[in-house]
Amino acid sequence: MALYSEKVMDHFRNPRNVGFLADADGVGEVGNAKCGDIMKVYLKIDNDTVSDVKFETFGCGSAIAASSMATEMIKGKPLPEVLKLTNKAVAEALDGLPAHKLHCSVLAEEAVRAAIKDYYDKNGVEYDQSQFPDCASCHICGE
Repeated sequence: MALYSEKVMDHFRNPRNVGFLADADGVGEVGNAKCGDIMKVYLKIDNDTVSDVKFETFGCGSAIAASSMATEMIKGKPLPEVLKLTNKAVAEALDGLPAHKLHCSVLAEEAVRAAIKDYYDKNGVEYDQSQFPDCASCHICGE
């Protein structure tokens, strides 16, 4: 059995939504130098819906694939639905990740959430703080 699924390899070799949005409404950056993976997600939001999304990821192939898949999963979706994105859903959409690479899907979820939180903060939107965990205290990277 191959270590990586065809979907992981496809999103690594042909990542979707790579780049940045100069006029982003929300930007989220997460990661840890210990892990070696840093993800930055840019959101353009119109009528409470993600109209465009881009990412920049410094990291391994799994991190790039997870970022790419997460952006595909949220593009065109309303924010309440985007907030339901989980690391498990990202990993499943990639047809799985090796256990030692699951932190990449966690970072993808956290980057999306951080970008939404940034949007909410910039626009004075009230939110439940428990929806936005602090990446710095994550048990996967922060030790």
